[in-house]
Amino acid sequence: MTATDTTDKSKSRTRSKNRAANQAALQLLCDAYPEVFNRENMRPLKIGIQEDLVADEKLAKNKIKRALASYVRSPYYFRSLKEGAERIGLDGQPAGTVTESEAEHAKQQLKEINKLRQQKQQEAKVQQKVKEKEERLNSKLEMLLTKRG
Repeated sequence: MTATDTTDKSKSRTRSKNRAANQAALQLLCDAYPEVFNRENMRPLKIGIQEDLVADEKLAKNKIKRALASYVRSPYYFRSLKEGAERIGLDGQPAGTVTESEAEHAKQQLKEINKLRQQKQQEAKVQQKVKEKEERLNSKLEMLLTKRG
């Protein structure tokens, strides 16, 4: 194992831990405010809802930040940001609408997410091909060695 492999595994582990912590914080938010935070029915949130959450004091500030970051960076959330869509406040009531520029920004974010997904899929395919090639080569080498032995 190379130093790069070790670093990659460490980064991956850290990313997994962060993702798990973010998901746990998001679940707390969904449990505390089910009419506002719902993974099956994501709606645009009121601008400044973070301050409202902090003031409500149901959750720790760091958990609120993690949960909100997770929630609003979701492709499902970006899809909810359509021009004119109602934003929702902590009380479940309408609190403004999504502007044209916000909707456009959401579209761009979705494009970027999809582009990154496609790149990762391509990289995974390339890595899989390299791995298969190495396995075939190792298999052939082993066959040669057992024939000679």
